[in-house]
Amino acid sequence: MNSAALLTDSFGRIREAVHEAVEGLTEDQLAVRIDPDANSVAWLVWHLTRIQDDHLAGAYGTEQLWTGDGWRDRFGLPFPAEATGYGQSRAQAGKVRAPAELLLGYHDAVHARTEELIGTVTNADLDRVVDTAWDPPVTLGVRLVSVIADALQHAGQAGYVRGVVERG
Repeated sequence: MNSAALLTDSFGRIREAVHEAVEGLTEDQLAVRIDPDANSVAWLVWHLTRIQDDHLAGAYGTEQLWTGDGWRDRFGLPFPAEATGYGQSRAQAGKVRAPAELLLGYHDAVHARTEELIGTVTNADLDRVVDTAWDPPVTLGVRLVSVIADALQHAGQAGYVRGVVERG
């Protein structure tokens, strides 16, 4: 297995987990917060997708689909264009409401873009510095692993919240 295949498999697992967490739930179910400080399935999936969109666009010098393909307008959230959910208050997190089709549409679009971008990654590419704001500077490999780890955690949280919602 080469680097591109490994990354493609990893991001494919995120997509599968997102679909398992979202498919078949109503907009109201997707917005349930199991306590006032908890994140909903909708927020978790929106956030993990925003981070993937933001971080891969930054690493590859492309425009985010959020703004470039009109996803921001379709969601109509009361946040600045650059918002990814990172550092949001519980009140802000509670404003993320969307039907399953919209959440999955955005996620699938970001996933398809991700596959395009990582499809030809080589081992040498993984050492390319993509963010000098950190010490040490962040390489493409570190950035991709970070996105994968974060997204899988949030997808797992969304699956857990789904289970609680379905029991209730």
